[in-house]
Amino acid sequence: MILENAAISAQVINATSSRKILGMGGTLMMVEVSFAKGGIGEVHSHDQHEQVSYIVKGSFEVQVGEETRILRAGDSFYAGYNVPHGVKALEDSIILDVFTPFREDFIEEPQ
Repeated sequence: MILENAAISAQVINATSSRKILGMGGTLMMVEVSFAKGGIGEVHSHDQHEQVSYIVKGSFEVQVGEETRILRAGDSFYAGYNVPHGVKALEDSIILDVFTPFREDFIEEPQ
């Protein structure tokens, strides 16, 4: 599978964030999430997914478990099963999330 970012439609999450599924196959999924300054990915956890996230652009206040840190472009974090995690964009920012297994809830039904 080869995908060009410009050809992928963004899914609006809320007023300050959107996502693009950049690739998936087998049990793996890669998702680009764009946040406007102040956008929040609420603290949550996954009982069926592991997640690795890479800051592509900008900066975030990131919480993973009991730890909160400022991460910038080039930094990353891992959230295992049932580990609470969330982000707040400190500027217009982009994060790349990789999930295993893939997030069925992110796949839109054809209209």
